[in-house]
Amino acid sequence: MKETKTAKRPSHPVRYSQISEETAKSINHQTDTLVYALGGLGEIGKNMYCFEHNDEIIIVDCGILFPEDDLLGVDYVIPDYSYLVKNREKIKALIITHGHEDHIGGIPFFLQSVHLREIYAAPFAKALIEKKLEEHHQLRSVTIRDINPDTRIDTKYFHIGFFNVVHSIPDSYGVLINTPNGRIVETGDFKFDLTPIGVNSDYQKMAYIGQIGVTLLMSDSTNSGVPGFSISEKKVAQAINEQMRKTPGRLLVSTFASNVLRLNQILEAAVSCGRKVAVFGRSMENVCEIGKKLGTIKIPDSAFITGNELNTLPANKICIVCTGSQGEPMAALSRIANGTHRFIKIIPGDTVLFSSNPIPGNGTSVSAVVNQLTRVGANVVVNSPLTSFHTTGHAPQEEQKLMLNLIKPKYFMPMHGEYKMLVQHSRTAQETGVPKDHCLICANGDIVVLRNEECFIANERVQTDAIYVDGNDASGLSTSVIKDRRILAENGLVAVIVAIDSRYNKILCRPSIVSRGFVYIKDSQPLLKEAEVIVYNALTKKMQQRTTFQELKNCIRSSLEPYLFQKTHRNPIVIPVILNQKAAIAEIKEKTAGRRNVKRTGGRTARSAQHSEKKENEKTAETRK
Repeated sequence: MKETKTAKRPSHPVRYSQISEETAKSINHQTDTLVYALGGLGEIGKNMYCFEHNDEIIIVDCGILFPEDDLLGVDYVIPDYSYLVKNREKIKALIITHGHEDHIGGIPFFLQSVHLREIYAAPFAKALIEKKLEEHHQLRSVTIRDINPDTRIDTKYFHIGFFNVVHSIPDSYGVLINTPNGRIVETGDFKFDLTPIGVNSDYQKMAYIGQIGVTLLMSDSTNSGVPGFSISEKKVAQAINEQMRKTPGRLLVSTFASNVLRLNQILEAAVSCGRKVAVFGRSMENVCEIGKKLGTIKIPDSAFITGNELNTLPANKICIVCTGSQGEPMAALSRIANGTHRFIKIIPGDTVLFSSNPIPGNGTSVSAVVNQLTRVGANVVVNSPLTSFHTTGHAPQEEQKLMLNLIKPKYFMPMHGEYKMLVQHSRTAQETGVPKDHCLICANGDIVVLRNEECFIANERVQTDAIYVDGNDASGLSTSVIKDRRILAENGLVAVIVAIDSRYNKILCRPSIVSRGFVYIKDSQPLLKEAEVIVYNALTKKMQQRTTFQELKNCIRSSLEPYLFQKTHRNPIVIPVILNQKAAIAEIKEKTAGRRNVKRTGGRTARSAQHSEKKENEKTAETRK
């Protein structure tokens, strides 16, 4: 078997200080089992965890990361799939733990790079994936197989099973992976709810797995900094029902579109209070349609109304459910707040209920929507410890401890969280009895090696990076464009215009420098004049020998960029523009045309000479006869 190519592990004084020289061992690609993440470590999003043994790779989840505000023009962030593309023949299956975008959103982009044989997903996740692939015209490119808690997937080296966990979306599973070097449990996203809406966690199966022995536990770290237990969904249902009953006018409820169990609670509360429901937001409408099809949403069709019917009913008989709980600019709630929605305008007496908490980083945009709603006359109700309109889908510390005590792992690898969350989860694991040196805090690309039921972090890495997707381009080509946008936004650009005569290899005049977004030109004339002299001197020296236009452009960049950084501590994009004299261009064109004519006429002359020679030979032969 050909060994996989991996990059050398970089030194990191903080993250790897606990790893001794003896521990950082090399990999035996024939017999070791490798565990590595292409996304999901040190971040919340683009989850993708890989398990490799010899010539087989199993992938769990394939998600996206939604971009921060500073990533201008970026639609999604996905992992770098290049390692999996090189090893595409090894991939045996992609397994999906549940249907959230940070676990399934990258599938259409991954399928552009790798042809998968099969995707394994539970019914609700399968329906969401099929909808997504249909939009990308990829539905026929892969087979999606249903899984349930009793499903078994067997390959040459891996034997995989599943168990139910509670999350904010139906059909959420943890994964048990049996390998030649030990047993691995990957929890997926989970929480423990003693009175859940829907299927409960499979405590018995988890306890049995822990009893037979687990080498490595990989567990959700999102709420590792939150103490205590989470609120039950039953309590949220009661709070929403009470608010629905006491609201005198129209009630607009915004929540996560993917939280179909919460959506069902809102719909049931509306029907019990005699309200008709209108659903707005593309993702909310899709999830509602899938929920009704799979039986998760049991509300009759007669309870739903369209946007055109809103004005035909009394205000206290209407409930509007919409997207936009995170302040997304184009979501339904933001358009309603700004008065640009096609069907809904806020009227005094409307109540807007946020059945969600702002995701870290979205607080500012959510506050802006709340302020705008209040400005146009709405009564805005948000979640708080006193209202309980929302509960998390991720386990806080006490629930993480319960998972650790059920599974009883020998080694522990926190996942699905920022670096601080991974460290906090590691400390929680140590409180439950996992030794400190058995807690493996990794970054994307780090390789955890399982060898004879022992684990260590290898001194090699899988090359991985974030790929910025602009539109549907997952090739990585747009990544360089996005980086240029960021440089332009932060440092601006400098254009260097140079006039030359290529016939005599000389500069006709001193270069001219124009800048935009870099420095204030009126106050920076000495800087720009000195920069022109530096470029002129560098080009004069370069043009003492034969050169090309590309070499001249490189010369301009290499001479100007260090100078500008030294003076301003900024790195603008330097764009060289080389103008050649008209006479020189005409001479180049003339020479090029001449060469073409020589080639054409040369061919004809040779053929004519051959023909004449042939005629002469025929005449000579005839004379001899």
